[in-house]
Amino acid sequence: MRVVAGLHKGRQIKAVPGKSTRPTTDKVKEAIFQVIGPFFQGGNCLDLFAGSGSLGIEAISRGMDSCIFIDKHPKAIHTISENIKNLRLEENSEVFRTDAYRALKASAKRGITFNLIFLDPPYGKANYTELINEIEKHNLLNEEGVIYCEHDPNERFSFPIDNFDIMKQVNYGGTIGVTILAKKNKS
Repeated sequence: MRVVAGLHKGRQIKAVPGKSTRPTTDKVKEAIFQVIGPFFQGGNCLDLFAGSGSLGIEAISRGMDSCIFIDKHPKAIHTISENIKNLRLEENSEVFRTDAYRALKASAKRGITFNLIFLDPPYGKANYTELINEIEKHNLLNEEGVIYCEHDPNERFSFPIDNFDIMKQVNYGGTIGVTILAKKNKS
């Protein structure tokens, strides 16, 4: 794996050892960042279920000011920390070993909001509707914020899209489903 574009373009990122994570491929990262970016003029992002941290690292490389990386698995936390250290992104990053719901509540208590939230849980292990409702309940997404959801392409679920527009919904190679949600403009 590598950083696809931006300040750290071409730099290698380590994957989490074992088969517990499935890293987002460089090809998919390039395609999705063309929709949500491709580059940013600052802002904060949250990488829930971060795995190796590659999505959040890509966002920082493309101009996000900072990213909070969340995962509950020790191997993932170790890998994220190593990747951040190797790219010298310690000043732009916070890494926490906890579950997604605790992380969302902790972010709300700290008064943090995000321009971009990555939801990339192990397939079949998370309820996207509950996660998005929790994000909304705590007002964690900025007015023009985006939520990236990676899921099994065969998984059929409904998003609580009352407050969101679907920017893109696509399957990549029959192995990765991606849905990108943007907050609806209230004007």
